[in-house]
Amino acid sequence: MPINILVTEDEVIVRKDIERCLTSLGYNVVASADNGEDAIELALKHKPDLALMDIMIKGNMNGIAAAEEIKRNIDIPVVFLTAYADENTLSEAKMAEPHGYILKPFKDVDIQTAIEMALHKHSKEQELKMESDFLRSMAEHKVDTEIIFVKNRSRLMRVKNEDLLFIEALKDYVVVHTRTESYTIHSTMKEVERKLNSNLFIRVHRSFIVNLEAIESIKYSMIKMEDIEKEIPVGGSYKDVLASRINLL
Repeated sequence: MPINILVTEDEVIVRKDIERCLTSLGYNVVASADNGEDAIELALKHKPDLALMDIMIKGNMNGIAAAEEIKRNIDIPVVFLTAYADENTLSEAKMAEPHGYILKPFKDVDIQTAIEMALHKHSKEQELKMESDFLRSMAEHKVDTEIIFVKNRSRLMRVKNEDLLFIEALKDYVVVHTRTESYTIHSTMKEVERKLNSNLFIRVHRSFIVNLEAIESIKYSMIKMEDIEKEIPVGGSYKDVLASRINLL
């Protein structure tokens, strides 16, 4: 589906040129306006995917104020058009949190680049917001201690406790090793340990947390885990804790 764009520009010739450019690039000009009040009304009516907004437009409301009002009502990216790149204008424009700027005079490639960057940035913001809302929702409800969710790029991966073999600290990162995959996350061992089920997982070294139920054998302070060849060391200060957690005949 084509990207729907609202154009707000009070100079007729410039507006027509923008519309021509957008159409040639494959975008759909869903509506156009020459003042802030009409821009707001059209945005609420058509709910475009993006708004191209000239900063200095006629009427009682400039493009910055119009953009702020649009964003208060619908969550869309706004790209400002301006012939004024002075510090005061840009400082005021930043308050509207636009997703980009296009300086006049512009070329077709300038418009395309600004639009694609704005749409990409907005899409990533939406992903982060959805993830944040999801995590907040999970925190507000009873947590299932039989599973954890591990962030892998922009996706949250569901991992059962029985499939999580061990956690390994590597410099500024932590690696979560499961029976089939390994996930690198930006965290600390202390934070990970706090979130794991303490009945199943135990710290055996400053750099390792293991799943007690996945231990295959222990020899000379080295732990062999199920399904993997890697052996995990047991730190001297953790030996007594480990001994107290296993049934020894």
